[in-house]
Amino acid sequence: MADFRNYQNRVQSGARSGAMIDEGLRAYMLKVYNLMALGLAITGVAAYLAFSLAFADGQITAFGQAIYLSPLKWVVIFAPLAMVFFLSYRINRMSVAAATTTFWVYAALMGLSLSSIFIIYTGQSVVQTFFVTAASFGALSLFGYTTKRDLSGMGSFMMMGLFGLIIASLVNIFLHSSAMQFAISAIGVLIFAGLTAYDTQRIKEMYFEADDASAAGRKAIMGALSLYLDFVNLFMFLLRFMGNRN
Repeated sequence: MADFRNYQNRVQSGARSGAMIDEGLRAYMLKVYNLMALGLAITGVAAYLAFSLAFADGQITAFGQAIYLSPLKWVVIFAPLAMVFFLSYRINRMSVAAATTTFWVYAALMGLSLSSIFIIYTGQSVVQTFFVTAASFGALSLFGYTTKRDLSGMGSFMMMGLFGLIIASLVNIFLHSSAMQFAISAIGVLIFAGLTAYDTQRIKEMYFEADDASAAGRKAIMGALSLYLDFVNLFMFLLRFMGNRN
């Protein structure tokens, strides 16, 4: 009888522990998604404001000439990339508040860099592509969160494909091949679709119930950054297929 009671106590204790882990994991993932969503909102607002300031009455303004036509455009293009490397390498030595602020600054710079899409594509096609991307991203991320299959092998394959995609994109800058551009866009959609599922599973597995608030906060920020990049890149490659050009 005593052994049975001890067994019952162990089962109940394990159940309570499992419930606490599940609750903590849900809170952690919710924070990741909230940070990502807010980052996307900042990017969208920054992109639209930059475009609005760049043109007045159909004419390009001094601000527009600075960010689109002057040498400053290279700073606008490469500043988000520099911020990604800075945040990735410095986050373990930053406070959660500083890392979060850096993420917001990065999202705003990305919006400034992406504001040119409103020049190239119609506003309607940008909005339509955004909602298609959001639906696709949601389904892929849900798959990555719920699947019992280990996606690490697929993730490694996708990362190798990403490096190949970057090299092909650089080569096509000089070749200007429309066929190669189409292939790059198609492969890009597949790669970032796979990375969305893989990164979601990886971020989920990063959760550790014994982490303190600072460690959990930094993990959430890096998770949000990974999913943010997956979303933005998936959006940009889909826009090349679905976007109607001005």
